[in-house]
Amino acid sequence: MASSWKLILFSSVVGCFSEYSGALPNFSTSFAALLRIKKSSSSSLFGSKNRPRYSNPSLGTLSVSSPSWRGAAQHYYSPINLYHSSDAFKQDESVDYGPVFVQEPDDIIFPTDSEEKKVALNCEAHSNPAPNYRWLRNGTEIDLESDYRYSLIDGTFIISNPSEAKDSGHYQCLAVNTLGSILSREAILQFAYLGNFSGRTRSAVSVREGQGVVLMCSPPPHSPGVMGEYEPKIEVHFPFTVTAAKGTTVKMECFALGNPVPTITWMKVNGYIPSKARLRKSQAVLEIPNVQLDDAGLYECRAENSRGKNSFRGQLQVYTYPHWVEKLNDTQLDSGSPLQWECKATGKPRPTYRWLKNGVPLLPQNRIEMVNGVLMIHNVNQSDAGMYQCLAENKYGAIYASAELKILASAPTFALNQLKKTIIVTKGQEVVIECKPQGSPKPTISWKKGDKAVRENKRIANLPDGSLRILNASKSDEGKYVCQGENVFGSSEIIASVSVKEPTRIELTPKRTELTVGESIVLNCKAIHDASLDITFYWTLKGQPIDFEKEGGHFESIRAQASSADLMIRNILLMHAGRYGCRVQTTADSVSDEAELLVRGPPGPPGVVIVEEITESTATLSWSPAADNHSPISSYNLQARSPFSLGWQTVKTIPEIITGDLESAMAVDLNPWVEYEFRVVATNPIGTGDPSTPSRMIRTNEAVPKTAPTNVSGRSGRRHELVIAWEPVSEEFQNGEGFGYIVAFRPNGTRGWKEKMVTSSEASKFIYRDESVPPLTPFEVKVGVYNNKGDGPFSQIVVICSAEGEPSAAPTDVKATSVSVSEILVAWKHIKESLGRPQGFEVGYWKDMEQEDAAETVKTRANESSVILTGLEGNTLYHFTVRAYNGAGYGPPSSEVHATTKKSPPSQAPSNLRWEQQGSQLSLGWEPVRPLTNESDVMGYKVFYRQEGHSNSQVIETQKPQAIVPLPDAGVYVIEVRAYSEGGDGTASSQIRVPSYSGGKITSAQSTLHTVSPSSLSITLLLALMIPSASW
Repeated sequence: MASSWKLILFSSVVGCFSEYSGALPNFSTSFAALLRIKKSSSSSLFGSKNRPRYSNPSLGTLSVSSPSWRGAAQHYYSPINLYHSSDAFKQDESVDYGPVFVQEPDDIIFPTDSEEKKVALNCEAHSNPAPNYRWLRNGTEIDLESDYRYSLIDGTFIISNPSEAKDSGHYQCLAVNTLGSILSREAILQFAYLGNFSGRTRSAVSVREGQGVVLMCSPPPHSPGVMGEYEPKIEVHFPFTVTAAKGTTVKMECFALGNPVPTITWMKVNGYIPSKARLRKSQAVLEIPNVQLDDAGLYECRAENSRGKNSFRGQLQVYTYPHWVEKLNDTQLDSGSPLQWECKATGKPRPTYRWLKNGVPLLPQNRIEMVNGVLMIHNVNQSDAGMYQCLAENKYGAIYASAELKILASAPTFALNQLKKTIIVTKGQEVVIECKPQGSPKPTISWKKGDKAVRENKRIANLPDGSLRILNASKSDEGKYVCQGENVFGSSEIIASVSVKEPTRIELTPKRTELTVGESIVLNCKAIHDASLDITFYWTLKGQPIDFEKEGGHFESIRAQASSADLMIRNILLMHAGRYGCRVQTTADSVSDEAELLVRGPPGPPGVVIVEEITESTATLSWSPAADNHSPISSYNLQARSPFSLGWQTVKTIPEIITGDLESAMAVDLNPWVEYEFRVVATNPIGTGDPSTPSRMIRTNEAVPKTAPTNVSGRSGRRHELVIAWEPVSEEFQNGEGFGYIVAFRPNGTRGWKEKMVTSSEASKFIYRDESVPPLTPFEVKVGVYNNKGDGPFSQIVVICSAEGEPSAAPTDVKATSVSVSEILVAWKHIKESLGRPQGFEVGYWKDMEQEDAAETVKTRANESSVILTGLEGNTLYHFTVRAYNGAGYGPPSSEVHATTKKSPPSQAPSNLRWEQQGSQLSLGWEPVRPLTNESDVMGYKVFYRQEGHSNSQVIETQKPQAIVPLPDAGVYVIEVRAYSEGGDGTASSQIRVPSYSGGKITSAQSTLHTVSPSSLSITLLLALMIPSASW
């Protein structure tokens, strides 16, 4: 029972601890810096290099409680990672650097009844060389050899069988290598336990319904933390001062007793409770998430019922951990230079700053000043090299920034490309001889020509970067120049030779030339130069280098002589016009000259074509002139395109010839009500240019149609019908909307015309029906056109006869005869004197069990009187009718006749083939074939034989199951047998192969032939080979 109470109380206490979670632990972030000396460092490396050695805590949502429970809050929340990923610290292994923390120890609360009898304080740092680790407890270094319970694995400090009396306290990790050391933040190790409740029996408590009651519960012995005591009225309340980190969640609780049960209300004195605040647990808990600085203030909880009220006030103070605003960077300085590092952090309360060098506090000295986060070291020397840390802290936490200071010290040296130079210039040019030694401190520079120091004058000057400049060079400036760099660690020098040459001159000819497209030209570039200098020629067009490989063979560079070059331009194009440049390059100078080529060619495309006015057959157009390409435009050509034309077509114009000085013309003879596009093409004496961009599409106005239908004729139709057909008028000639046809007709020899309107523009036929019109009555017919603008012309008059009608009589004497298992012959007669001449006959047929509506049909021509129907089913009864038809329709069907297809041929193949060969004849026999009940009777047999390698077979018919087969020619014969019946040929037997030869006697049972000739020669033959049936 005691252990059960212990578990329940422990859960309760933990719950209370969660409710009243303590102030956040002090978070401190370590950042390390190293100052060191590296000899022979290059001055080109001076300055900063950004290596991240800092980070900020990422704050989660944390509860704030009484300061007395500070340690517990740390235990129940995950440690806050104050570092970037270790990838941020990856270094070049060839470069030494001081320690940088990757992981620092976290606060630990160790339960005394834990089954795990070990405590591990983690610490890890990166550096090159690798670091060593030492640990401090309460500021004193731990002697790992003094206690068998201590062990160190990498940087992790492990305590076995930890004891509160011996091991509780504040721990720090020290990471050290040859370049310096850094100290971690503090981690607190605490011990927790929870004892059993008292075992005495509690007396019963009586209470009336509706009254309040207090059941006192004294907690068992425990650590850490102190449970509050219950008092009347407001029994539990938040502390008088609540401190919370910015961004965390704050919970303030008031619990009151009373009868009736009191209500709890909250207010912020001199302000408003934040809108984000929430009331929990019957308003007993005020929860403010993501608390901000402006949420701080005096808060009051009030308990009230009908008997009275009580209140409590407490101050909420919001603080922020230090956060870096300005960070340190690794720095390299020359000896004697000043150093100024500044680190800035924000926080509430405002952070203070301390500086460490190699993990030891840095104190002000003669050369060292530290003011508000600014570190200044005057006149740095080698002793100042090392790892530096700036620590920004307030009462709630500390953060570290680190940087490495290197002091550079080396004698002057020169890059390999500066050691020995030869400078070639021409007279009058400027000469600059570079001298940039690398060294620390910065070397002083001096110049000599030969053995004499160079003196500055109007032409000769020492530049700030150490270079020597000579203006307006002459022969007297030739010689060897020596530059010397010197500092406290030594000196070095370089030599440069200066040679002054005569300037180069060139001439490019011809200077200005006019060409016609397709012609060729050669440009000559001649150079006059110092004979000791090599020269190179470069060609340009319009300022851009000519790419001889990509110009389609138009350009070729020819170097006939050492001091001249030619540019050959073949089959010149308009795009090749422009300024050509020839540039001559020597080691001393570069000069250039230009020539201009004008290219005459066909005109360019005219400008935008505008339709100024449109009628039913004309369009007035204007355009802007085309580029003449240095040859005057002689004429313009006007072209049009419509949906009915084959591409662009030249149109007639007014004026008929459009001269080059005109910019407008009228297109004539256009078709009304047609959409056109127009374009213009220019011509000059050299040729015709590209066309202009087409104009917008525009439709000509409507007009009365002028084109009559053609090919007016008659068509066959039904009795009493006059069928009139014509070729429709193309949309191109319909001339407007509402286009249709007027069909006029009259009996031959009469005067008045009967007219009918056909409103469809696509119509090609009109049918006039009159029961009084006899067949084959002649009519005069003409077809006219019209649209919304009026009536157009009629076609020529033609004579058309009325229809004679569909056939009136049915075929007679229809007979159906079975031909084979799948064929039936149908024959008939037709009465020629009947009306409605037939174009042909249609035979309909269907199975006995099917309806006539499902009949299949076969059509024949008019001169045929029979047809063989194929593809029928065997042994099946079919019904047949025949009727005539023509263009007017179908005549009446004949009387129905019927016939049954033959039974199927025997499916059994002849078997057990036997043969005997005597000379050139083969006696063949086989077992008779017996058909099945649904198969036709055997009428006889067919023997198929052929020579091997031949495709055509010969056939022998016999009524008996035997036959004599001739084998006249030498070779191998292939033979098979089929039974035949009225249903056709049956299944083939297996094939046999028989060799043909003269002399002797062979049967199918023999395999060897004896006594073939007087010489008694024995010959072994393959007599027969049975093979599967194959196609014949």
